[in-house]
Order: sequence, then C-alpha cells, then structure tokens
Amino acid sequence: MSSTEHSRIDTSVPHPARRYSYWLGGKDHFAADRESGDAIAAAFPAVVALARANRAFLARAVRFVAESGVHQFLDLGTGLPAPDNTHEVAQRVTPESRVVYVDNDPIVMVHARALLQGDPRGRTAYLEADVRDPAAILAHPSLLETIDLTAPVGVLLVTTLHFVHDDAQVAAVVQHLLDAVPSGSYLVLTHGTMDFSTPEGVAAYEKMFAAGGTDVRARPKSTIEQYVTGLDIVEPGIVPVSDWRPDASADRPVSADLQIYGMVARKP
Repeated sequence: MSSTEHSRIDTSVPHPARRYSYWLGGKDHFAADRESGDAIAAAFPAVVALARANRAFLARAVRFVAESGVHQFLDLGTGLPAPDNTHEVAQRVTPESRVVYVDNDPIVMVHARALLQGDPRGRTAYLEADVRDPAAILAHPSLLETIDLTAPVGVLLVTTLHFVHDDAQVAAVVQHLLDAVPSGSYLVLTHGTMDFSTPEGVAAYEKMFAAGGTDVRARPKSTIEQYVTGLDIVEPGIVPVSDWRPDASADRPVSADLQIYGMVARKP
C-alpha cells in the first residue's frame, strides 16, 4: 500500500467492509472496526452467523446466475477478499466470466487489486466509487472496458443498500442500475431487516441506530419489494439468506431479532 493510499484510510472510524471482514474471520480490520463489530454482536448475537450465511448466499446466487447464462458481473460493495469471491464462483462455471468490483474503501481496492486476479481467460476490474453515484460507476472507462452493457449482467448489491439510509435514494440507485442493463440481466440483493424481531428488539435496534451504534438501516420486506418492481423474482422469493436454495451442509442461523433478506431477480 502506498503512503498516499494509507493517508486516505481513516482507521479511527469503523468501515462496513472491514467490520464484515472481522466477522468473517479475516485479518484486514482495525480497532475501531473490531469495537463496532463487538458492540453490534453484543446487542444482536446472531450477527456473525448471519454475516457468514450472507457470504454463503453470495456464492450460491452467483453460481445460479452464471449457470443461467450470464458471464459478466457488477459487484457493488465488494468488501475485502474472502473465500468464494464473485469471480472465483463465476469462473468455475464459465472461465471467461468478467467481473467489475466496486467499493468506496481504499483498503478494499488495494487488497482487491492484489488478490482478485482470477482466471486469465476472464477479466476482473476494480473501481473505487460510491454506490450512491451509479452514473459515475456505469460511465467509468474500466467498467466499459470490462463489461458489455448491451449483454446481460449480474448486478450484485449484497449487504450494500442498507448502508444508504434514504429510501428514495436507494430506489433511485437500483432503478438507475437496472435501466443500464438489458433484458436477461439479474439482480442479486441482500438487505438487513428487523421483520422477525420482537417489539423490544426493534426498539433496541432503533435506539442503537439513532445513537450511531450501527450504520445499517434495516428495512421491511414491503420496502425491499418496491425496489424490485417489474422484475421476475426467482423462487423461493425474498427470504432469509440461509433459506435461499440452501446447500445440504449450509448453516441455518436463527435469530429472534436481526435477519438478512436475500433474493435473485431477472429483468424481463
């Protein structure tokens, strides 16, 4: 990592990608990320198991989309490298698969460029950008050199949108991305929710969110459904990530409070 890149990384502020890496057992995190992760896990003990279930969902969903004939992917909110990265799963199905990774954390991009090289028959590219500016992402030369936007694309928004707190902005981001890809493209989405919680759990979450103890804006299924209006949602629909076409050996975390919805949908 260059001194310039290091100077742009604020290690005193927790970042979702580094906290997620901590929960997944990774090495790339700082004290602020660990403190944030521990505080959230203390309030919602299932969060670590849910993070790992979410990662397993990503692999199953990417495999499904690749086996459906899509060979290029736009992974928004990549996070730090971990087993079964998007290009690894896709290229096991089709070695020529192309993947563009996008994240707004400089440390993610440093590690991605170093570690996420993939099969030489395919291609990977990395953009440091913010999902809240989809126009800039879609117009980026590295994306346009890697992905053909006239052919179907797998658009991945895996535990990304709940870090955007404005509902209207989330809807606009999803619509902008879907408008940019053709029929036959897929959207893979996961999102935190409190739909399965008790009133006491919801109150505890809202108190933590208001105090800045968590940066996840949990949303109900009814709101998430609005973001995917007009898409053909793949069975079994919008369900907890551990319930989306689970492998026989998959962990099935159960939480009385926090949960993560997962879904795959096709643009008709």
